[in-house]
Amino acid sequence: MKTFNMILGSINDVKDFVNTVSKYDFDVDLTSGRYVVDAKSIMGIFSLDLSKPIKVEVHSDDTDAFMDEIKSFIVD
Repeated sequence: MKTFNMILGSINDVKDFVNTVSKYDFDVDLTSGRYVVDAKSIMGIFSLDLSKPIKVEVHSDDTDAFMDEIKSFIVD
């Protein structure tokens, strides 16, 4: 499992992120405060507080291609 933080600053960022995550078979969870949603759910993402960084948990060990595709959203 890999964990990191990211920011989705616009509606297009959310759409692009969901489209990218949906291409992969593994599960990805997003956590904001006490809420956890499926990263493949656009409605779930919009229920989170997008003004703050979101914790991402990727449930796979083979994440290199996925991480490369979403690197523009990742923050330290």
